[in-house]
Amino acid sequence: MKSNIASMIAVAGLTFAGSALAVDMPAEGKAKCGACHAIDRKVMGPSWMDVSKKYKGDPAAAAKIAANITKGGAFGWKSGNMPPKGMNASDAEIKKLSSFIAGLAK
Repeated sequence: MKSNIASMIAVAGLTFAGSALAVDMPAEGKAKCGACHAIDRKVMGPSWMDVSKKYKGDPAAAAKIAANITKGGAFGWKSGNMPPKGMNASDAEIKKLSSFIAGLAK
């Protein structure tokens, strides 16, 4: 009986821990960025979580991420060059997605 309870607690803890990172990419991100980026794993480009961790604690993180998306480039990730504005994202989409990305590692 004790082992069953311990097992249920462990499963509940793992379920909660897994859902803490379960966040969905905004629609703009899926449409404009999803072919090359994912939130939690490297695809062609870095994961958005890795980008967020790179700028964690930087009050200008969202602005820096937006500037990099706008100009395009490799940014030291060694995974090729992102084209300027990705897949023709608008300035409003870039601003929204940059804020989203910057907030992931909090």
